Amino acid sequence: MNYLNDLKTIINMNSYTKNKTGVDKVGEIFDEWFKDLGFELNIHNRGSIGNHRHYISACDKNSKKLLLLGHLDTVFPPNKFEDYSEDKEWIYGPGVCDMKGGNIVVLQALRNLNKKKIDIKNIDVLFVSDEETGSDDSKYLTATLAKKYDYCFVYEAAGKNMEVVTARKGVGTFFIDIQGKAAHAGNHYIDGHDANLEATYKLQNLVKLTNLEKGTTVNVGKIEGGIGANTISPHANLVFELRYKLLDEKQRVLKEIDKIVQTSFVKGTISTLSGGIQRDVMQTSQESLELIKNIKNITNTTLKHEERGGVSDANIVSSCGVITLDGFGPFGDGDHTLKERANKKSFESRISLSEKLFIYFIKNSDFKGA
Repeated sequence: MNYLNDLKTIINMNSYTKNKTGVDKVGEIFDEWFKDLGFELNIHNRGSIGNHRHYISACDKNSKKLLLLGHLDTVFPPNKFEDYSEDKEWIYGPGVCDMKGGNIVVLQALRNLNKKKIDIKNIDVLFVSDEETGSDDSKYLTATLAKKYDYCFVYEAAGKNMEVVTARKGVGTFFIDIQGKAAHAGNHYIDGHDANLEATYKLQNLVKLTNLEKGTTVNVGKIEGGIGANTISPHANLVFELRYKLLDEKQRVLKEIDKIVQTSFVKGTISTLSGGIQRDVMQTSQESLELIKNIKNITNTTLKHEERGGVSDANIVSSCGVITLDGFGPFGDGDHTLKERANKKSFESRISLSEKLFIYFIKNSDFKGA
């Protein structure tokens, strides 16, 4: 398990999304590791965030192409949570399951092919640098590159029972800015247009769009407004999130959001909407279920699968029509907390699974199960 030394190296390097220097240092280490395996490096330089990195193997134009997807960034700023530690069963540290651990699984599985003198071809790797903040920059690059591939495996953490992920909710973040009119609350109450009151009406109507039976939620996570107790509020704003499992639910809610924004419940207030969908829904497809069956034939491993409410860059690739499975990383929990950890045995399991799949993929151009 020498790869744990490599994991320790990158865990101990802070790669908070906004820490461009740190993210790039981690990326540069991966550059050397992938160059040693014969990959060509294509760096997509960025000014304020880490550079995105696309590692390209040899190409056989008559075969299918597989993209392995991960991200280099983590959620904790410098000096907050940076230590690597381990015991007999677990490894602890920032990104150990989300998702530096998954990136190491990719690397080690490919190294194992290299040790067996198997030429790596038609398997490329993309590591982006801003996934934890919504992939606002990288999602365009990912969507463009995805069109070149037939399949995509994403190395976010596995489920508790080593499940892979076939579906993730779509997510959007929105902002409503409300302009009212200030007035003295004692002397000129009727002259004001209360933006705070307008915000409360909008909040209640937004929350009513939630449909738990269909997996749709609308959450107003932040509300601000006003000047003080003696002033009719001249401004307010709402920050809210939409999550959905079904495309028709997305259309329903977006239509209703526009109605709510355009309606002035308090006379004289004017509202504007900004933001939008960050990652569209990843729905379980017949093709992804068939691929799971084929994986059992290829590896003699029965893969359980699940749907998750959280999002990842799998949403982006799946939305491009690429057959996508997520959750190929190690099992862990506590991600985004100071207790993040990953199970040691799950690394071995996922590396072995990936190695078998990669070998089969390289040797069988149709990538269909036996």
